[in-house]
Amino acid sequence: MFEGFVEQRVALAEAEIFCRTGGAGPPLLLLHGYPQTHVAWHRVAPRLMRRFSLVMPDLRGYGESRGPRPDPEHRHYSKRAMARDMAELMTALGHERFLLAGHDRGARVGFRLALDYPARVQRFAAIDIIPTFDVWEQMDADKALASYHWSFLAVPAPVPETLIAADPDFYIRHLLDRWVGRPDALHPQAVAAYLRQFHEPNVIAATCEDYRAGASIDRQEDGEDRGRGVKLACPVLVLWGRRYLTSKTASPLAAWRNWAPDVREVALDCGHFIAEEAPEECATALAEFFA
Repeated sequence: MFEGFVEQRVALAEAEIFCRTGGAGPPLLLLHGYPQTHVAWHRVAPRLMRRFSLVMPDLRGYGESRGPRPDPEHRHYSKRAMARDMAELMTALGHERFLLAGHDRGARVGFRLALDYPARVQRFAAIDIIPTFDVWEQMDADKALASYHWSFLAVPAPVPETLIAADPDFYIRHLLDRWVGRPDALHPQAVAAYLRQFHEPNVIAATCEDYRAGASIDRQEDGEDRGRGVKLACPVLVLWGRRYLTSKTASPLAAWRNWAPDVREVALDCGHFIAEEAPEECATALAEFFA
């Protein structure tokens, strides 16, 4: 995996970020989701590196990146703090303006990055999410059951940490199996990387804090921006999989129109892990949008 890419560790104000970089062309920042790492991009990276200079980090607290200790208000793992990491990372790598794609939690970080740094993000591709505020606003009994991990991981420490640590391989495989479009769609080497990180207590704690922030400070800050009528200044692509959860039957485009005046969608016949399940189609959609 990642032949031709360089590993780097970049010390930032609040975190140490591990990333892989490589390729040639305009800079493109790729942000992974939960319960993954930058390895999530291993199938699209070779397809994109001929046209873009790729930056693929592990988010703070995930994989080989390190973040601060959790705080009572969950600000250390808020999307605003994680977005600030990414802005600092791109500055450190010499990229003042850049293209941006994020999947799952990475798309939530990307959403905040595009809102807080509009002069730096040229285009934003959000893969298989709707914004956090809209998720909570639309939550009902069926959606709560289908996406139970949102509430479970946000339960105060140390409850989810203790339960996950008892058998991390079981829990992470359970989520991967729930969200993937077809069995065995994920590469065993990638799955091994995702499982391995959850044997580290600090990773379990950080990723739970990510969800606690989503249920609290992220929801608050997104709601404040919604109330002020803040919009994404850049064009937005919403890329989503039709097989992600049996309850997901409608396009996410309507929710994104609350936030973006220039938004379009591409739907693919796959599950949640679009970059791994449909890499050629995913890479084509991203390349066309960013071109």
